[in-house]
Amino acid sequence: MPVIAKVNGKPVSFNADPDTPLLWAIREELGMTGTKFGCGIAACGACSVHVDGVVTRSCSVPVSDVAGKSITTIEGLSGADGTLHALQAAWIAHQVPQCGYCQSGQLMAAAALLAATPKPTDAQIDEAMTNICRCGTYPRIRAAIHAAAGQG
Repeated sequence: MPVIAKVNGKPVSFNADPDTPLLWAIREELGMTGTKFGCGIAACGACSVHVDGVVTRSCSVPVSDVAGKSITTIEGLSGADGTLHALQAAWIAHQVPQCGYCQSGQLMAAAALLAATPKPTDAQIDEAMTNICRCGTYPRIRAAIHAAAGQG
């Protein structure tokens, strides 16, 4: 039985087995490959998306759990007209990525943070940004979040 949800504002029907991780349904069924597989155990955050506005590690959420919910992927973070989200622009301006693999998940976590806390402190950023970056770009991530929040 298909699972009906909204992805980036559009209705979708997932035909995957109900236990299939949301990550694989997004990547394989919808062809949206911006959400990355990192660890498969919800530890690294590379697979972060928003489910009903809450940052969620999609590798550990069965597709059956998102029935009737709204999912935003990295592909949906920018405006419908292609305008970059303030965080995406700040990421570029602050040259955040090195290898870039974790960055879609980092951006999704940062977007959830700014939605809940529009002017975060360093401590709030550190608490919210639990995604792993093997390249160690954390200082640039923090600077970009502050810039997107109009604080730097």
